[in-house]
Amino acid sequence: MLRGPLARFRRPEWPVLLGLIGVFGTLWLFIALASNVIEGETHAFDRRILLALRNPDDLSDPIGPVWVEEMMRDFSGLGSTAVLAILTAAVVVYLLLAGKDRTALVVFLSIGSGQILSTALKLFFERPRPDLVPHATVVYTSSFPSGHSTMSAIVYLTLGALLARVEARRRERIFLVSFGALLTFLVGTSRVYLGVHWPTDVLGGWTIGAAWALLWWLVTLKLQSGGRVEREPPST
Repeated sequence: MLRGPLARFRRPEWPVLLGLIGVFGTLWLFIALASNVIEGETHAFDRRILLALRNPDDLSDPIGPVWVEEMMRDFSGLGSTAVLAILTAAVVVYLLLAGKDRTALVVFLSIGSGQILSTALKLFFERPRPDLVPHATVVYTSSFPSGHSTMSAIVYLTLGALLARVEARRRERIFLVSFGALLTFLVGTSRVYLGVHWPTDVLGGWTIGAAWALLWWLVTLKLQSGGRVEREPPST
């Protein structure tokens, strides 16, 4: 048995402390990035990255073969409202069928409120879409933060983290969170490749989405400790 200072690392307060550091850290990054975007200090960086992904002789042509462009459209679709809504509904129904009603409610509330947050931020900043290169897919809303990046981070990271809390084996938890992070990365990078977002739009979406996912992970920890959400199974 660990004693003295080392025993503190086994206490449940440590995950909460690390989670709070993650929330405030990602929020600080988002605020700092948003401030630079508003002041126009990121334009040179955005322009350089966007042009690096295009054929210099034809800015309507992204670098790489045609199949890469099609693949990027597929990745982008993983962050669409329709796909994320279907996925969220499927997870909620699964949790209900599994008898985890309160966890299902947390998933619904976390993602539903995240969509409201994403929409509100877009309306607040109203950053124009990139006009440097032709868009390789249709867009409807303003640019910062990227809605696809924000919502993919909120949905995939939240689902990965919350579902990991109800899995007993550590390797399954690691897989769920890692796969959620991978999907989030693919969606965000595809939006820049397709020319519909500045790189800082995607970075903004990732940071605020990660902060939201971490926040709801902490909420779930609190609810589980109070017995108001299904408790985490013992690690195996």
